[in-house]
Amino acid sequence: VKINDRYEFPLQLDLDREDGKYLSPDADRSVRNLYTLHSVLVHSGGVHGGHYYAFIRPTLTDQWYKFDDERVTKEDLKRALEEQYGGEEELPQTNPGFNNPPFKFTKYSNAYMLVYIRESDKDKIICNVDEKDIAEHLRVRLKKEQEEKEDKRRYKAQAHLFTIIKVARDQDLKEQIGKDIYFDLVDHDKVRSFRIQKQTPFQQFKEEVAKEFGVPVQLQRFWIWAKRQNHTYRPNRPLTPQEELQPVGQIREASNKANTAELKLFLEVEMLDERPIPPPEKSKEDILLFFKLYDPEKPELRYVGRLMVKSSSKPMDITGKLNEMAGFAPDEEIELFEEIKFEPCVMCEHLDKKTSFRLCQIEDGDIICFQK
Repeated sequence: VKINDRYEFPLQLDLDREDGKYLSPDADRSVRNLYTLHSVLVHSGGVHGGHYYAFIRPTLTDQWYKFDDERVTKEDLKRALEEQYGGEEELPQTNPGFNNPPFKFTKYSNAYMLVYIRESDKDKIICNVDEKDIAEHLRVRLKKEQEEKEDKRRYKAQAHLFTIIKVARDQDLKEQIGKDIYFDLVDHDKVRSFRIQKQTPFQQFKEEVAKEFGVPVQLQRFWIWAKRQNHTYRPNRPLTPQEELQPVGQIREASNKANTAELKLFLEVEMLDERPIPPPEKSKEDILLFFKLYDPEKPELRYVGRLMVKSSSKPMDITGKLNEMAGFAPDEEIELFEEIKFEPCVMCEHLDKKTSFRLCQIEDGDIICFQK
């Protein structure tokens, strides 16, 4: 229960009065126990919720200040004391000619804690604070916060000079599909990002990637992501050798119609015996497809890899490879579905294994889900 009764408190509190009967038995009676009000802590609201603020006079002068979150205002003595006594308040009469009883209402903003300082100790308490007076762990924390604030300010001031490059890899797809996401391939907010100056040549950025992921520059192939008309987001095409000679800022501007500061890429790396090898040559006939395996018994969805296929080939031509990727027997019967879109509802289409990918209108970046 919050009690809102009127309770008055003095600006000065003399605990020596009446032979010090309000002092505890072990109190020091050799000093003058005269206390001055330093601060009034206020609660506004009820027992189930409300707001806290404080009236403080930091150096015990006549000037009071109200500290209300980040807002600090000057206040007078009446506001800091009398208006925090609680109790009821009368509204002024709107029709003074009529003999109506005054309307009273309970004040829900009132003092709940008072801080007094003993006069004989005020010079020790109200004094300048040196750095040595602040605990070391707080000094370290404050310094760190100031450095972080400065870093953010500098980061914001220089943002127009940089491009954020987000690089998705097979590892990201394996980690996210079936756990963080089910439709599409990756959440770009959870992949490795690089902050690169716009004028940096793309080849130099590839050296940065080589250091980060341990993939030699000549074994990296980057794909541009594109948003499709059905609101899906897929790797659309590899960067051309001519594009890779450009600065990263120029590539970002050409590829990003939304004109954000980000360039999103997929890093294609071919592996053999857990070592990177050169990516295969890609012709207009080749399509890069991504594969998810669905296990209806668990039920579970997971990413099992990607393949470069010929558009003239048929799904039946790759079922053996898919069974190998899934850990199935070579002759396991599987069904294939193309992941189409997820708005306004998830849509997948069954793939005829005897119809070519070209006739099925399959293109670079498409996702095929399969199951037994």
